[in-house]
Amino acid sequence: MYICFLTVRLGSKRLKNKPLKKIGKLTFIEHTILRCKKNNLTPIICTSNKKKDKIFNQFAKKYKIRIFFGSEKNKIKRWLDCAKLFNIKKFHTLDVDDPFFDTTNIMKSLNMLSSKSELRQLICPSKKSRKGGASEGYSFITDYLEKIILNKKLYIDNLNIEMIDDILKKFKKTILPNSSYETRLNFRMTLDYIEDYDLFKKIYENLGHFAHRRSINNFLNENSYLRDINYFRNKSWKDNQNKLMKNQ
Repeated sequence: MYICFLTVRLGSKRLKNKPLKKIGKLTFIEHTILRCKKNNLTPIICTSNKKKDKIFNQFAKKYKIRIFFGSEKNKIKRWLDCAKLFNIKKFHTLDVDDPFFDTTNIMKSLNMLSSKSELRQLICPSKKSRKGGASEGYSFITDYLEKIILNKKLYIDNLNIEMIDDILKKFKKTILPNSSYETRLNFRMTLDYIEDYDLFKKIYENLGHFAHRRSINNFLNENSYLRDINYFRNKSWKDNQNKLMKNQ
């Protein structure tokens, strides 16, 4: 079973209530759930215990999937608490902000996990994904994630965890290779700003909800001008992340 924790909450100030915005007839949370189900990934909504995030319960019921309510700010602890509650030994993290994720790469990432090798207990996203491609998230052996949290003392609920790569820097890991069908240019494929929303609507209008990432990448390669819609926002995003890090 390929289990994906759908990391989501309504706390964004840049694009309010973005998981509930529509792409076609579906909200982004529904799009993510159905994109998982269509590709044999098992989604579990992993959200905060804040009152406003209880709204996600209706989507869990509608699509008959599990949901977990945990720490609002400390998403790495939320992942661990979710895994322990449902007795899950390994999982992949998938941000609802990254709606056109690569299902093939996610399966590859989960298949690479092995409890017998420290290098294979944590699989990090590919370089292309971290440059804005948002193709996949992180795959964890649950026991290894617990070891990381205890080692770094990350078990406090109100700890604001944003820059996961900084936390994982000193731990053994494997980086997922880039796919053979990656885009020639770097595109910004995360939903944070209205311009990101505009790009995703263009992709949906041409390819629908469930196109494989290969087809999406081919479309972007053939229409590279679409990069201009939102790629400039990468600087705004990085500035915001640096500000959050300074405030921790």
